[in-house]
Amino acid sequence: MKKAFIFYGGWDGHEPEKVSKRYQDMLEKEGFQVIREASMDRLADEEFLKSQDLIVPLWTQGQMDDRYAFHVSSAVESGVGIAGNHGGMCDSFRWNIEWQFMTGSQWVSHPGDTWYHHISDLSKENLDYVTKYYPSPEGAFETDYRVNVRRGVASPIVEGIEDFDVHSEQYYLHLDPSVNVLATTLVHTVGPHSANGPVQMPVVYTKLWGKGRVFYCSLGHVDKIFEIPQVAELTRRGFLWAAR
Repeated sequence: MKKAFIFYGGWDGHEPEKVSKRYQDMLEKEGFQVIREASMDRLADEEFLKSQDLIVPLWTQGQMDDRYAFHVSSAVESGVGIAGNHGGMCDSFRWNIEWQFMTGSQWVSHPGDTWYHHISDLSKENLDYVTKYYPSPEGAFETDYRVNVRRGVASPIVEGIEDFDVHSEQYYLHLDPSVNVLATTLVHTVGPHSANGPVQMPVVYTKLWGKGRVFYCSLGHVDKIFEIPQVAELTRRGFLWAAR
């Protein structure tokens, strides 16, 4: 039986408890033995991490001890897979460069908003400041966009999946150029970046880290987006592909 470790927490707006339970149910249906914890404490135990077949982070922002990042990195290098969605994996631990190098990208903006200032720390103080001086309407960070599955890429993750539309947050990522891009979206930025014109932005990608596999999908803002069949299937396939 394959083993998976899910750790979740961080910003509550991404519904980490609810989404992590969905991940657990998905993996248990595939025959995994799953440990799911609202804590990073297990990351202190490198041997535990190396005993897993898949690590699934679901922690938006937050702080990670460098030693924990080194342990996860070593586990993945040894062959353990790592896979995640949206802010749970690539809007995590913004000060941790080892994490960003391993996972392959970092969120920097919701590019299609009428609103383009983004705070680096979702503290109450910062949120109060933005609410007072830069108020934005309800749903300002969500938009309608199409996800375009790349044709001709040799990956079971996207085989047979057609392009599809979503209404959700659209992510602008700073990206490792080595990643294998499986799906993209066209982003039309606003504000000062709009001078650069539309940008084709990866939505789904994979990469390698030593003997380990890395899967990421920027879809997954809240639990209900996994009710879109293509999002759920991409996630399921990505998790299975990444697992040792």
